[in-house]
Amino acid sequence: MRGLNKVMIIGQVGRDPEMRFTPNGRPVTTFPVATTRTWIASNGDRREETEWFNVVAWGGLAEVCKQRLRKGMYVYVEGRLQTRGWEDAEGRRHYRTELVANEMIVLGEGQAGSPSFAEEAGEEENAEEFPF
Repeated sequence: MRGLNKVMIIGQVGRDPEMRFTPNGRPVTTFPVATTRTWIASNGDRREETEWFNVVAWGGLAEVCKQRLRKGMYVYVEGRLQTRGWEDAEGRRHYRTELVANEMIVLGEGQAGSPSFAEEAGEEENAEEFPF
């Protein structure tokens, strides 16, 4: 039996994507995406909850994300969750869970249900670690 690690989100880009390069020249782009859900509580009040995802894209998809995405745009991202850990200079252990993207579709600016344009790009899954 095989496991499944697949995540699909639609949300708003929280800041302009940042692109770096591994020592061997492979591009990697990171950006946060906020997803917000709303519901009506039992007392009739409207509630809202926002979840932030740290998105990582590699290779050609990294380049497309850097070129096409800007803070505030709506985007569909599909990929897998990956948690990595590191130790800081004081010896404290830190962990970060990221959505490693293998597909991205720009939904545009404005309301999520009415895209102004769409851009699709795919990238094979990559187990490469961050160089920083």
